[in-house]
Amino acid sequence: MTSDSSAARDFGDRHIGPRGAQVQRMLAAIGYDDLGALIDTAVPAAIRSARPLALPAARTESEVLDDLRSIAGHNRVLTSMIGQGYYGTVTPAVIRRNVLESPAWYTSYTPYQAEISQGRLEAMLTFQQVVEDLTALPVAGASLLDEATAVAEAVALMWRAARAKAGVVVLDQDLFGQSIAVARGRAERIGLPVVVADLSAGLPDGEVVGVVVQQVGASGRIHDVAAVVEAARSRGALVTVAADLLALTLLAAPGDLGADVAVGSAQRFGVPLFGGGPHAAFLAVRSGLERQLPGRLVGVSVDADGAPAYRLALQTREQHIRREKATSNICTAQALLAIVAAMYAVYHGPDGLKGIAEQVHAKASALAAGLRAAGVEIEHDEFFDTIRAKVPGRAGAIVEAAAARGLNLWAPDENHVQASTDETTTTAHVAAVIEAFEAAVTDRNPATPQAGDARAGADHIPAASRRTSGYLAHPVFHEHRSETALMRYLRRLSDKDLALDRTMIPLGSCTMKLNSAIEMEPISWPGFADIHPYAPADQTMGYAKLVGDLATWLAEVTGYDEVSLQPNAGSQGEYAGLLAIGAYHRSRGDSHRDICLIPASAHGTNAASAALAGLRVVVVATADDGSIDVVDLMARLEEHGPQVAAIMLTYPSTHGVYEEQVTQVTELVHAAGGQVYIDGANLNALVGLARPGELGGDVSHLNLHKTFCIPHGGGGPGVGPVAVKAHLAPFLPGDPTPAHAGPGRQQAAPEWNGHAGDTPSVGTHRSTGGGVAPVAAARWGSAGILPISWAYVALMGPDGLRRATEHAVLAANYVAARLEGHFPVLYAGPGGLVAHECILDLRPLTKVSGVTAEDVAKRLADYGFHAPTLAFPVPGTLMVEPTESEDLAELDRFVDAMVAIRREIDEVAAGTWPLEDSPLRNAPHTAAAVTADEWTHPYSRRVAAFPVPGPAAAKYWPPVRRIDGAYGDRNLVCACPPVEAFTQAGR
Repeated sequence: MTSDSSAARDFGDRHIGPRGAQVQRMLAAIGYDDLGALIDTAVPAAIRSARPLALPAARTESEVLDDLRSIAGHNRVLTSMIGQGYYGTVTPAVIRRNVLESPAWYTSYTPYQAEISQGRLEAMLTFQQVVEDLTALPVAGASLLDEATAVAEAVALMWRAARAKAGVVVLDQDLFGQSIAVARGRAERIGLPVVVADLSAGLPDGEVVGVVVQQVGASGRIHDVAAVVEAARSRGALVTVAADLLALTLLAAPGDLGADVAVGSAQRFGVPLFGGGPHAAFLAVRSGLERQLPGRLVGVSVDADGAPAYRLALQTREQHIRREKATSNICTAQALLAIVAAMYAVYHGPDGLKGIAEQVHAKASALAAGLRAAGVEIEHDEFFDTIRAKVPGRAGAIVEAAAARGLNLWAPDENHVQASTDETTTTAHVAAVIEAFEAAVTDRNPATPQAGDARAGADHIPAASRRTSGYLAHPVFHEHRSETALMRYLRRLSDKDLALDRTMIPLGSCTMKLNSAIEMEPISWPGFADIHPYAPADQTMGYAKLVGDLATWLAEVTGYDEVSLQPNAGSQGEYAGLLAIGAYHRSRGDSHRDICLIPASAHGTNAASAALAGLRVVVVATADDGSIDVVDLMARLEEHGPQVAAIMLTYPSTHGVYEEQVTQVTELVHAAGGQVYIDGANLNALVGLARPGELGGDVSHLNLHKTFCIPHGGGGPGVGPVAVKAHLAPFLPGDPTPAHAGPGRQQAAPEWNGHAGDTPSVGTHRSTGGGVAPVAAARWGSAGILPISWAYVALMGPDGLRRATEHAVLAANYVAARLEGHFPVLYAGPGGLVAHECILDLRPLTKVSGVTAEDVAKRLADYGFHAPTLAFPVPGTLMVEPTESEDLAELDRFVDAMVAIRREIDEVAAGTWPLEDSPLRNAPHTAAAVTADEWTHPYSRRVAAFPVPGPAAAKYWPPVRRIDGAYGDRNLVCACPPVEAFTQAGR
């Protein structure tokens, strides 16, 4: 590929679907001759930025890959024995190729439309089964963001379960440092008293609500969980155990020890280190606490034929429904990584996992024996994978000696060094660690063998802590032993789903655009995948460059001054932005400002995040045209002005409209002394045209998994950077790296001396803050997937990014124009145009026919489409966002399907088909239903299965019929059903 400007433009042409004559046809349908004229009408002049994007010019794919190789090459990949919640692991190639790197898995959306998500739901249910079995607790969620936030969620869960009982939550001081930092920060903002104590010395005096203990502590010591549970029970407190899934194949399960909650990370189940993330965390609870769970929960229900079917259960706990009263602000978490971990357990089975754990423990035992033989004192005799050595004053020298041998060790202070073994640890690694100690210590202090068991094969797990219960007995963990069987199993699961590799996913507010293979490829490179988040700074220069570039580019795109990439989800970006606002007010003596104004149409996460940040929510009404009701806003400001901390806006609005009065709104709030938070969910309608920081915004979070091409992965991973004006910069999230990170580990990164484009040097925009608590476990959050967004910006360049925005607006208006006569578009902005999405109003049709928006959503599956966003932000509607990546043929296919469905609605309204026995109410139709011997419906089999002409070979067959959601909530089952359940149902 050449490197001239025309070649650089090629990627933009491949990312953007319509081109040439297609664009002209779309413009003609809307009534415009020129794309520029359409944009000038749709996007109010008052919000347009006066200057173009000052970003590096677009590069070719080969140039971008070369630049990323250079960046990855400046990350030094040493063998990591740091531990602290992050461990080396082997991702089986069959899982890497067929899940992590497969668009069938990484481009799928959160399974709100369960009938077309049965494959990913089954995989996520398998993850829950793994967690439930290994923790011996009956209910586990479908993943959380990371272990630190899982600990924080457990603290909040125990408080909810205690029903406002007085007292404190006690965190064991041997928890991972990042978990303590995140949990304390979260708890303090909502007034939950938390103390850190040495639980080996017993519980502190006073009332105790809950206790969090790390079963295998940060120091490596195996804690006596049973004793902690007994002490807590005697005080009426709940107990959360932070556990290691691999260790639980050998150690007693938290549920067997009487724990109420278990949390941890599934990272070492085949998920790379990724510089700190993304990694799937878990949270499991005893019976009675399931309705307190945060995040997603996959459950088993039945479809219209009585067959088992999977769905998201107990959704009334979630932020989209309960808003500020939700159990958590988590929207999506780490589904893709949870699926990798689940399939790792499927791949190895219970015996394989136990064998890996025994090998890990044997290596740690050999290391302890070798160090003792060399005269090194080992602090704990009982451990699983981590050895802590006492080395007074010599920690720095030992760490340096190990690094010279290609190993990273962990020094919590100058007097101790730790080494953690994992699946990748070899006998040579163990020998090298011993050599490093001998070189740095025993050459100055003659070795004196230390007391203790020096046998390499010694078992250092106490008998009382040994596991006695079974696990992973379900056939799924035994039937896929060969790679052929596992490959076919993964294919069968993915074939059940509709993802972006099959069809457009026209989800309003969720931006399911192309996730280019060229953007995805680098995340598997060792230079990005095999870096420990606590590796010394001189080993992470590449990540520093990548983060520095991306933060600088995002600041330029948004019009803000500083950017933190730590938040590992959009919800956490919201939370971080609101924390910054709160800290800013407190720094000025305005701690009384505790009200957050939120429009009625806002995302549910806005209200939930505000509550987590310690703010009270006051709702602002929506005007008839879908914009913020300015009169009502002024009334709320008059009523609450001195208490107003902020307003949270989404721009363009959640109704898919560019509101012309946005600057009036921001000026009113500023005049009242409040700050303006602009939700970046719809930033893809602004990039290159307008900047939220120029509209009066003080802070925004951005969804890199929407606007900047990180894929949704079936419900995560995501990245939600927070961008702020300079006055809020001191209050960006702090560094979660444990305070005593060892000699040399807090040093600044050396000056970048590589080349990856015409960008400012590292540090121009901060990637971590220091004024408030961290919001994620790792300094750079989900660093491992940042190369995706870096590549997207580099490939598109400033002109390509602007073109993407313009074509997103073009596509939405094309769909709206073609469907206007069939499904009225609820809201429109200047010139009768929409922004990047449109809301189709089905309520008038529902009144005359009884057909609901849900019926249309389910019927679209028979046409081979994922449904648009259902019932948000207006009940009884569908919100459509076609994105810039869909070409005209696909847009027309969707429009044609919707037009055909409108004809079906008319047939119901005319009485041709009774509503309850219409193709709409019976949708979706499975192959089994259509080929049944008996067919009694008033419409034909062809109408059911092939409603529009098309090749039969390309037909998508939904695997289940419509699912009974209420049944699933009344009869909650969140573990893998027995195989007999499917056999009896004829599936």
